Amino acid sequence: MPVIKHTTYIMAPIARCFDLARNVEIHTKTTAKTNEKAVAGVKTGLLNLGDSITWEATHFGFKQKLTAKIIEMNMPFRFVDVMVKGAFHSFTHTHEFVECDTGTKMTDTFEYKAPFGFVGIIADKLFLEKYMRNFILVRADELKKIAETKHV
Repeated sequence: MPVIKHTTYIMAPIARCFDLARNVEIHTKTTAKTNEKAVAGVKTGLLNLGDSITWEATHFGFKQKLTAKIIEMNMPFRFVDVMVKGAFHSFTHTHEFVECDTGTKMTDTFEYKAPFGFVGIIADKLFLEKYMRNFILVRADELKKIAETKHV
């Protein structure tokens, strides 16, 4: 099962980073390249423990839907979402936040299993892992930009 781990240092308070990371509208802004939008479940505001959300996005030229559920929440340090329906065989996305002297260290850990058995394993090695790593990195960088501005 591939594991993608990415850490970003953000010059903003931990509570701000935590709330931005679980904000539906901010998620939409940070995933603009894939046209992600909430279409079912919680569609606005902050995601909380037990909440489910269905995202619709365009990946690899195809419109796809994915439903995730928040299964763990320890404010403002950690929350975990898992896929309950979607293109992957499975995934778990752990969001962790550590307060530092002048900001917050945000770490995304994305563990997933590609669909389609052996074909999925090949696809993962050829392009999927690189694609998902870039997706996580871009989203984190966009969240950092938003968190470090005074307007949101």
